[in-house]
Parts: sequence; C-alpha cells; structure tokens
Amino acid sequence: MKTSLIFAVFLVVCAPIFAQTPDPELLAEIQQIKAIDNHSHPPKVVAPGETDDDYDALPCDPLEPTPPTTIGRPENPQFLAAWKALYGYKYDDRSDTHIRELLAAKQKIRTEQGDNYPAWALDHLNIETELANRVALGRGIAPPRFRWVPFDDALILPLDNESVARETPDRQFFYKREGDLLRRYVKALGISDLPSTLGEYSALIVTPTLEAQKQHGAVAVKFEAAYLRSLRFDRVTQADAAVIYARYARGGIPENREYLRLQDYLFRYIATEAGRLGLPVHIHTGAGCGGYFYLQGSSPLQLESVLNDASLRKTTFVLLHGGAGPFPKEISYLLMKPNVYADFSEQTWLLSARALSQVIREWLEWYPEKVLYGTDLSPGSKEYDWEEIGWQINQNARIALTIALTGMIQDGEITRSRAIELAHSVLHENARKLYGW
Repeated sequence: MKTSLIFAVFLVVCAPIFAQTPDPELLAEIQQIKAIDNHSHPPKVVAPGETDDDYDALPCDPLEPTPPTTIGRPENPQFLAAWKALYGYKYDDRSDTHIRELLAAKQKIRTEQGDNYPAWALDHLNIETELANRVALGRGIAPPRFRWVPFDDALILPLDNESVARETPDRQFFYKREGDLLRRYVKALGISDLPSTLGEYSALIVTPTLEAQKQHGAVAVKFEAAYLRSLRFDRVTQADAAVIYARYARGGIPENREYLRLQDYLFRYIATEAGRLGLPVHIHTGAGCGGYFYLQGSSPLQLESVLNDASLRKTTFVLLHGGAGPFPKEISYLLMKPNVYADFSEQTWLLSARALSQVIREWLEWYPEKVLYGTDLSPGSKEYDWEEIGWQINQNARIALTIALTGMIQDGEITRSRAIELAHSVLHENARKLYGW
C-alpha cells in the first residue's frame, strides 16, 4: 500500500507541468518581432460591386456551413480587442449602433489607405511579409509585403473528373473549380486543347506553368489535395501513367483507381520540377472545411513515401497547418527529414493559446529550426473580416509561442536568451532562410 502511494505521488510530481501564463516581459519582446507569415489568403482591394474570387482555389464559403470552434466565434473577447487596436473601437459591447459606427470607421480607413490598405493591416499585425496563397495576386496584394504562392492541384487533374467528383457534394464543387483553373492555366500558355500524350502534357503544360509561376514571382507552390483525395501519392512509373493518360485524353471517364495512379505520378513530377526551380511545395495537412471532409486522408503520415523518396530530396516540403486536428504529434517525427518543415497556421484559430502552446513546445523540443509561424487568415464577414481575424490569430500565436517558451525556461530546458533566439527563429528567421531572402 505504501509503495503504491509513493509511486502515485511520484507520478504526480513528475508529470509535465505546462506554463499556465506567458512571461510578461518575454511576451512584450515577442510582440515586437516582425513576422513572416508562412500561410494566408489575403483578399485584394476591390472596387464597389467587385468581388475577389482568387483568394483561394477551393473556397469554403459555398459549402454546407459548419460552426466555428469557440475561439473563432464572434463572442470571443479578442475580436473586441481587435476592433479597438485596429479601428479605435470605444465600446465593450456589440450593439447595432456601435457596429454601424465600427463599419463606418473601417470604411473610412479603407478609403484613406486605398491600395495601401492590405499593407496597413500587416503593419498593425506586425507582419513584415505574408505569403499569399492566391490563384493570382491582385490590387494591393504585391511584393515585397506579399509573396505569391499559387495553387497547382489542377495540374494533376487533366482528365474527366466526373467519377471522383461524385464522392461528396463538397468534391463536386471543388473538382469543378479545379477544372476551371486548369483551363485558365492552359489558356495562359496559348494552347487550346490538352495534348494527347502524357509526355507532351508534362512538357507543354505542367513544366511551363511552373516556370511561368516562378517568373511571375511565386516563392512556393501549394497543394490542397486533401480536399480532393488522400495525401497518399504512391510511386507510379511514367510508362504506366502514360497508358492511363492516353486512354482517356480524348474522352471517357477514368475509373477512380486508374485516375488516382495518374495523379500520383503527376504529383511527384510536379514536386521534382518544383525542386529544380527552387520552389518549396506547400501541402495542406490535417483538418479542413466542410462537413464532408475526409480527415483520415489528410494525415501527414500519408505523405511518408513521398518524403522518403530519395529522388525528391532536392525538393523542400512544407506541411501546412502542422496536421491540424489529430495529427500535430506526427509532425514532430516528420520534421526529422532534412527537407521537411511545418507551420502552425489554422491551429491559430482552431485552438486556444494554451492548447496551441503545447503543440509549439513539442515541435521546439524536437527541431526548432523547422518550425514556421503562420496565420491562415482569410476573408470573413463585414464585421469580422480578414483584418480582425488576422489580429486575433496573430495574438493567439504570439501568446502561445510565449507560453511554450516560458514553460521551457521554467523546466530548465533553455535559457532566457535562447528563448528569445527561438522566438525570432519561429516568427522570422526560419522562413527567411527557407525562402532565401
């Protein structure tokens, strides 16, 4: 009995004790660091009546609505703090009268700033540079403050998508979007019809599109494949893929298994070409929007055969969202691979600062030089648009990082000076080195 009691006490005493609050002085220093945001979907400046359809290749707005987590709901007090910080909001409530006053203040600043408004917003978030995941950059979204990351899922989908699209209502919408985007890419090359052979498709469509993206300022390429299929891209020979392509290039609906094999080949071909061009490959991992999202297929472990492919060692892979949802722990192990990085975007608005701090701390205890800051900010409503969302998740991220570092200091893992160094690495230096800036 005594032995059991002593053992129980030992377990309690030796259990990990996470910092509950951020060290205020450390937080003050971290708040001053200008960040590089590895992942976002900023909207362009639009004229009255104009819409922005390029902020995401696969926008979630038209899908069956799913409720936000507690952190992302309007009653989160951080949104009031965002209004105060950005627009001088003077109230602690959300009355209709005060919201109308807020919207007028927002519009006034937008009008005064004009095309500079997106940069004005970054200034208020203390973000130096933001990687803009967009089909194309647009008005007010331009270097050096915004760096382009285009979407390339469409390039692995050259055949009729009917069979794969019918799997869920969400995929019906998403595959249509990808078909439209591929036609847009082909038209930009001055080509009217897709080639009849896979070799020609790769040489005349895929590689020139990647080269054009690089020429027009792309710093990486993005895959949202988890919305369309599993992230398991098996090794398929060029010869086998060529047979499948030729069979359906001029018509017919490919059987799912055949089509996935062609996609597997094209994904690895694009990854190889991206490596040749010095473009890191960004991949959505973990939870996604929509009530029909296949979570299991989005596990970063599905990518193991790609990340272990010796022929792709010259390609850098960035696992966006760090497996948001059930998979952040797997990321720690994958960061062991020399060409793999991860950011914690999306988790910034799914999780509380304290919960996010545990994710960040584990990654920092493994490979701190591979950890990237990211927001995943995107357009919202008039009252809670990308600026408020960005302010809220930026604060969440910096507080979470501080809590993680505070705990590591308290547990004797790092010194205070090392904590500050790590904060600069996560918020700025790791991305600067990765992209060669």
